[in-house]
Amino acid sequence: MTDDSIVDRIYEAAFVPDEWEVVLGSLADASGSAAGQMLIFRGIEPVQFKATDLTRPVASSITRDGWQASRRIQHYHAWPFHGFVLASEYFPDDVRMDASYTRMTAMGFDSQLGTIIPMPSGELAVFAFERWKELGRHEPRAIENLNRLYPHLARAGFIACRLGLERAQTAVSALEAWGIPAAALTRTGRMLATNRLLDSVSDTILPTAFGGLALASAPANRLFQDTIAQALAAGGDLVRSIPVPARDDCPALVVHVLPLVRSARDIMFGAEILVAATAVDPSSFVPSPNILMGLFDLTPAEMRLASSLAKGLSLKGAAQASDIRFSTARSYLESIFRKTGTNQQGQLVALLRSAQPLPAPRGG
Repeated sequence: MTDDSIVDRIYEAAFVPDEWEVVLGSLADASGSAAGQMLIFRGIEPVQFKATDLTRPVASSITRDGWQASRRIQHYHAWPFHGFVLASEYFPDDVRMDASYTRMTAMGFDSQLGTIIPMPSGELAVFAFERWKELGRHEPRAIENLNRLYPHLARAGFIACRLGLERAQTAVSALEAWGIPAAALTRTGRMLATNRLLDSVSDTILPTAFGGLALASAPANRLFQDTIAQALAAGGDLVRSIPVPARDDCPALVVHVLPLVRSARDIMFGAEILVAATAVDPSSFVPSPNILMGLFDLTPAEMRLASSLAKGLSLKGAAQASDIRFSTARSYLESIFRKTGTNQQGQLVALLRSAQPLPAPRGG
């Protein structure tokens, strides 16, 4: 299956959870793995999961009680990372060799390749892929293959965390379940369904003639309209996350444009484009740029530089922390500006600080 086909499947699975097993199988093939699983962690709530046939029993055992004894999530919070990594290189042996590891090795697996993706509302989406012991470690190319798909998994995981891994029944319930401003658009760009929270950002996301949408910021709106136009063109590049700067009393937002493909369109009553917004909190004292960096399709090198900048380092300091030349850092920064729609370092840092879901409106 090609990358484009896998990407389509990933976004379909975000709205049609039964499709995750097909997606996980395709990702396993792309990484030279025999099996894969996706788990969603929400604090102390029961873990939700999807898995391929081989590892479904192990994933199920993790959701029942194994996750409470595992130290992997605690280790991630202490030592966060971006992209896909080998478990044997990231986790200390005393953390890695838990009950799930024992079960996996008993089945003949050894090398595990995975990622942990933090979500704006606090959940963690975990993707892990298992390789037969006789085949040795995952190859570097396997990591590259999955890292190309990482931004799409971040976006789809974001949707899955908000909707859960159970099938959404209607467009209205799906949009309300997000708890964030969202609208479903038809192929002509006309609004087909919205949730109540869209009214709370009506000074930033504006209705237009013929039932369309626009952004109040002119530069952001150009990116937004270009994305919608590409979405309507056959084979156009649809997925994009667009930063909208704060102005007057309106908070900064990130507007996400996401595809609805295949059976997801049936669930959303024929809609083809989903537009959703998350708030940006520039006053956050603890930077958590990893959420937005995945959404903006930054390369691993750009991610490291942006993370250092978000921690308050100067560009020179960030270059040193990333072990790159200052000239290289400037080149990376220009690329980051283009991808995030920003043009100043301070603006970029504010954007990367944190992303939070907007509060639900009071009342019925």
